[in-house]
Amino acid sequence: MNQESEKIVRKSFIKQFYKGNKLAFGIAIFAALFVGGLNLIVSWLMQQIIDCISGGDTVLDLKGLMFITVLVVLAIVLFGVLEYISKPRFMKKAMQQYKEYAFESLLKKNIHTFNEEATATYISALSNDAGSIEANYLEKQFGLISGAVMFIGAFFMMLMYSPLLTGVVVLLIILPIIASLLVGNRMETAELTVSKRNVKFTDTLKEAVCGFAVIKSFKAEKAVLDLFIKSNREVEDAKCEKKKISIIIGTISAVAGIIAQLGVFIVGAYLALSGKAVTPGVVLVFVNLMNYILQPISVLPEILANRKASLALIDKLCQALNENVRKEKLSISDRLHDAIELKQLSFGYKEGEEVLQNINLRFQAGKSYALVGASGSGKSTILNLLLAGYDNYSGSISYDGQELRNIDSESLYDIVSVVQQNVVIFNASVRENITMFREVPKEEVDKVIAMSGLLPFIKDHGEEYLCGENGNALSGGEKQRISIARSLLRKSSVLLVDEATAALDKQTAHQVSNSILDIDGVTKIVVTHSLEEALLKRYDEIIVLKAGKVVETGAYEALMEKKEYFYSLYTISQD
Repeated sequence: MNQESEKIVRKSFIKQFYKGNKLAFGIAIFAALFVGGLNLIVSWLMQQIIDCISGGDTVLDLKGLMFITVLVVLAIVLFGVLEYISKPRFMKKAMQQYKEYAFESLLKKNIHTFNEEATATYISALSNDAGSIEANYLEKQFGLISGAVMFIGAFFMMLMYSPLLTGVVVLLIILPIIASLLVGNRMETAELTVSKRNVKFTDTLKEAVCGFAVIKSFKAEKAVLDLFIKSNREVEDAKCEKKKISIIIGTISAVAGIIAQLGVFIVGAYLALSGKAVTPGVVLVFVNLMNYILQPISVLPEILANRKASLALIDKLCQALNENVRKEKLSISDRLHDAIELKQLSFGYKEGEEVLQNINLRFQAGKSYALVGASGSGKSTILNLLLAGYDNYSGSISYDGQELRNIDSESLYDIVSVVQQNVVIFNASVRENITMFREVPKEEVDKVIAMSGLLPFIKDHGEEYLCGENGNALSGGEKQRISIARSLLRKSSVLLVDEATAALDKQTAHQVSNSILDIDGVTKIVVTHSLEEALLKRYDEIIVLKAGKVVETGAYEALMEKKEYFYSLYTISQD
């Protein structure tokens, strides 16, 4: 994306903070503004009370000043209650909408191109980065507005009390401004470094948890622990560096502030003793008002740096979400009526390294096809392309005569569903995993349960049986049958099956494969490693691939009679 596009996309994300949330934001800002103004009135009351006690001229007597003091305290409590009601409500809704909008945008991405991306980027963006944005962008804006009110109000109050002493203040505050700005810009770099290392840490943690069985079986605990330690230390080092920069900014600002305050106190005392229209109360109120001048100045560079860093985190998420998104074009029928055709199809994941070469295939609607071949022959790549995983192929892929590049994702996924080796099972009931949390008539669910071979399991355990985290309460065959039932419930007219039985035992694999082949009225394209005669005979056509090329096609008996490459594959598989 160019810079202008980035700003437009970022604006759409920032808009989520305030959508339907402006009333709560307005009340919270209103409360912050008035609390800032009331603090200035407190400074004025201090000056009036001190000068009243010391015998100077005041607007009201001591009793009147005490009455106003009570009113100010009550007002501060009132606006505190308003802030209590509005600010947390605004923050909650803002972050809810931001994360939900980001997740909704994430769900628009293409299936297989998403699988090519680092998922830790999104996990980190919606957890660590979101927390940083909440604290450094949303939370700090209230302090920024309140600080601006107090700064401007304090400055004009100083001018009213003593233009001469105000001039001294202006000279003295230049030092903390310069000091803060010198190191403030380093905060953005530090924040981005923390974010990048959080992504790496999240990725390392996710891989370790998902690969726990492999780690244990290969006795790789020490090596994986070392990787975890390295990643953990890198992220903590980055956070430590960020904290150091924050402390440096705070220390420099504090030292510069003390110098400025003492300078004002000394000059003010000199003017008071010299009788130059400066009372003791004015000197003390100047010292107090200096807090409202110095505090915004001291934190402003850090606040602005953090806001800039937060915007950079939003931009990082926007950029990731806008990569690999298919441009939506033509809507087509939700049924395959004629055929899927591949004409002179060639494709490579890397330029100059073709995985598929000049593929010409026709998948007739309602028929069953087996894609067989050695590992790396291009079987799964064909399924990826049929799911619009990539559009940089040469040749054409068409559904009922419509080129796949021109078909929008919604239409494509109405036609096609997929059953993969790695089935995603949610920690919910069997029924919810089949329906994917949608309201579906019971008779439809019962039908797909029977068609997928799940009926015996349901009779024993019931539809409300909890599947456990990642389906750990189910066997591999049960997971696959849920996946099949899930696909059938969508009533897609094309079912793509990618090595769905590879991790199952022979008997379960046979039962699951039969369940798939038993489905009527659906075009089935099955990538299989299992060359079992009884199953192979059920396919209308077997497509044999070798090194990215189609070398044979035909029914089982015809291919066996030819005694060519398929015959060799089958013979070797029986040993």
